[in-house]
Amino acid sequence: MVCDFYELTMSNGYFKKGLHKKKAYFDMFYRSTPDNGGFAIAAGLEQFIDYIEALRFTKYDIEFLRSKKIFDEGFLEYLANFKFSGDVYGVPEGTPIFPNEPILTIRAPIIEAQLIETFTLLALNHQSLIATKANRIVRAANGRAVFEFGSRRAQGADGAILGARAAYIGGCSGTACAVSEQIYGVPAGGTMAHSWVQMFDSEYEAFKTYCEIYPEDTTLLVDTYDTLRSGVPNAIKVFKEVLIPKGITNFNIRLDSGDIAYLSKKARKMLDDAGLKNCKIIASNSLDEHIIQSLLVQGAKVDAFGVGERLITSKSSPVFGGVYKLVAIEDEAGNITPKIKLSDNVTKITNPHFKKAYRLFDKNTNEAVADYICVHDETIDESKSLKLFDPNVVWKGKVLRNYTAKELLVPIFKDGVKVYNSPTVHEIKRYCKEQVSLLWDEVKRFENPHIYYVNLSEKLWDVKQELLKQQKGNSENNNNGINLGDK
Repeated sequence: MVCDFYELTMSNGYFKKGLHKKKAYFDMFYRSTPDNGGFAIAAGLEQFIDYIEALRFTKYDIEFLRSKKIFDEGFLEYLANFKFSGDVYGVPEGTPIFPNEPILTIRAPIIEAQLIETFTLLALNHQSLIATKANRIVRAANGRAVFEFGSRRAQGADGAILGARAAYIGGCSGTACAVSEQIYGVPAGGTMAHSWVQMFDSEYEAFKTYCEIYPEDTTLLVDTYDTLRSGVPNAIKVFKEVLIPKGITNFNIRLDSGDIAYLSKKARKMLDDAGLKNCKIIASNSLDEHIIQSLLVQGAKVDAFGVGERLITSKSSPVFGGVYKLVAIEDEAGNITPKIKLSDNVTKITNPHFKKAYRLFDKNTNEAVADYICVHDETIDESKSLKLFDPNVVWKGKVLRNYTAKELLVPIFKDGVKVYNSPTVHEIKRYCKEQVSLLWDEVKRFENPHIYYVNLSEKLWDVKQELLKQQKGNSENNNNGINLGDK
């Protein structure tokens, strides 16, 4: 029932018209990258799989729908016995993705394909958004650890829990959200809030007590009262009194307010002068990729970052614009008819047909040079050169030689049965880091990134142009001779 109501009304209509056995093909894709970035990160597939496997309508659901008094009884009986029976092809989580290429392709009876639209978009849009933002922040940190701290600012419990999972996929080292480790294995950790320090008669007593209880890898929050006059000196004193005598040298301080660049440099000198060069400095407080990048340019002495609200909500670009569009239908004989959606907004015109997607790699550098979208029955012969052209600027072409081609979409479900083994979240994170490393540095710029080209095969291009021509002809015929102008 997590669906838009129009999916139910349309499905009821399909049933009454006897269309419910006809197979349809839907693509999920997105149109523009958050933060005007060069690429996004695919995430949320595991939750989509769980949803499909568990998808049923209960008696309570059926009674609710019956109470609306608009649904056919035959349709309600159909829903009572509902089970997904279609095929799904998807891009593995952690894969860098680009606008207008399929992230998921669904082939299923039309009602099955229509009813899963909302949850499909919900699952993949949210986690792809957070994984993409996390990857930007982690790259800005330039090798320093980034921890996700945003649960209390997330949009609801799912936003916090699944956001932590997505942030880990994108490259974060861990999360403050305890249940994300319990459910998904995302490493959870944390130390203290300012309230701990305030509960004791003195900052020194608060630090000393904490180090006695948690001596291993402890982090002291040093900005409750006065960072440089009180916090750092008391931390140094406690480290020397409690931890050093035990042979413990792995400890940290955290800065959560003030001028992080200035305070971190001053704190670093104080720690070094005290012989605590091993003590690391962690910074938090409304950080994002741009602030972290600026801090490092200023020479901030920060070893790790805790990032909260601007990560878990992707505050600067809080919407991942994934869409779910019909691209083909299939008759009982297995013949596929491509479909296209038109719009006065050219960027909203869809790429029709049941498709394949390839990533093309330069054999000399192993870098990804372009993606290639083609009709499902096309194959790439790597022994032959491949002609590429930008579908938006068709005169801009390139002939690719000495390359390898990797299919992006892998089978997830076949006839309703899962045929894909989901990797662990740790495997997904490693895969994401590896795949991002194969992109050109120019594509990874935060500002004005190089455009990574998603090319159409000539066959797919021709299919698209023919459909555009047909629809234009239909529109002109429907105008009954009225001249609507060039628009």
